[in-house]
Amino acid sequence: MKKLILLSLMSLAAFSAQAQWFRVWQGEESTRYDISEIKNIPYAFAGSSLTIGEEEYATTEIDSITIINPVTITWNGASATVDIPENVEGVTVEVSGGHVVVNNTNTCTEHEFVLKGSSSDGSFTYNGSYKTKFHLNGISLTSTKGTAFDIECGKRIDLKLKQGTENSFTDAATRVNFDETVDGSKAAFYCKGHMELSGAGTLTVTGNFRHAMSIKEYLYVKSTAGTVTINSAVSDGLRVGEYFMMNGGNLVVKNVGGDGIQVEAKTNTEEEQNGQFIMNGGSINVSVTAVDKKGIRLDDNSTDEHVATVVPEMYINDGTVTVDIATSALGSRGIDCDGNMTIGAEDTNPVVNVTINNTSFYTDPETSEQKRACGIKTNDTLLIASGVTTVSAKGPKARGVRAATLRATGGTMKVTKSGSGSEGITLENVYKSEGGTVTGAFTYK
Repeated sequence: MKKLILLSLMSLAAFSAQAQWFRVWQGEESTRYDISEIKNIPYAFAGSSLTIGEEEYATTEIDSITIINPVTITWNGASATVDIPENVEGVTVEVSGGHVVVNNTNTCTEHEFVLKGSSSDGSFTYNGSYKTKFHLNGISLTSTKGTAFDIECGKRIDLKLKQGTENSFTDAATRVNFDETVDGSKAAFYCKGHMELSGAGTLTVTGNFRHAMSIKEYLYVKSTAGTVTINSAVSDGLRVGEYFMMNGGNLVVKNVGGDGIQVEAKTNTEEEQNGQFIMNGGSINVSVTAVDKKGIRLDDNSTDEHVATVVPEMYINDGTVTVDIATSALGSRGIDCDGNMTIGAEDTNPVVNVTINNTSFYTDPETSEQKRACGIKTNDTLLIASGVTTVSAKGPKARGVRAATLRATGGTMKVTKSGSGSEGITLENVYKSEGGTVTGAFTYK
């Protein structure tokens, strides 16, 4: 191990003129360091430990140290410049004004890209078939042609928001030669693979054509994440095609014409984790302003033969969820789950607030069906395990909670209603009290 580290440090010294970072690997986890900020890396205790910056490592626990030479792309108005280090293989770039297309044929090395600068007529497209890291380092792109940020790679995409930076993407309101079957052309920000998001910067996305953000597979928001804001969208704010997991950070969704957050089961897969919404920390704040829509929607995608048997599972284990159904959002639902929903877990204290402010019910213009606004709706069991859940249903025929079965094992849930024909808690089966407190007017169907 000592020999490996020594060779790595010798390589670090040799390549420091062009390298920007290095990573210390411990198993599958790594810590990145900026070479310019590290003056020395001393050994201690006869080589049994290594000090890098303020961190001390036992040499027996370090698997390797790798040198990183990222590709850097900088936008400057109507143009963009690209810096590809000599030792980066398989990467070619096409630049047309502020529109950049990266093609990566590498299938064995995880390349890293730094994106920065701004353009009011620019976009970024990536084509590859191996896991990749993208560092957003103060980038602002507004596309006049289509999607502003398009990752056409079905592998793991590690997206890092550099601390202290503001990043934004806005797509064009129209598309040339639009193809309905191409998912990447429907959103301002699109990722074909599964995305892991971290870094204490901010990301703001505006969807002028349809959706703001669309992730075809899973989206994992790590505990170190900053703030992601869906500023507006013609259709849905955030769409995720496999499962959604959030351990920290802040997610804000507002001014959308469709659902705020929509998570579906992935088609044609046998993967165990499929069709889940899992929140372990952080905060989500969704404003519903369109009629007959959902703030947070977990969909079983039952029209697809393969996943018709998937039972969606929603877990709000910890963190804060706030959903506001505005006066204009007639007949909308705050949280809508096609399967089972659990709020709370052992030793956690989540806070869930859903508010309905309708002045009327919604009448579907095609079917003449009258639709109620609803705070929380789940097709199967709603389990209250811990934390504080508050639902306020205001408006004609407004409904606070609708579930097949309600169980309470801990925590509290308070449901209030007001308005002609409004309902508090509507169940198909009997309420099971096993601890905790639930208050509200009960109706059984």
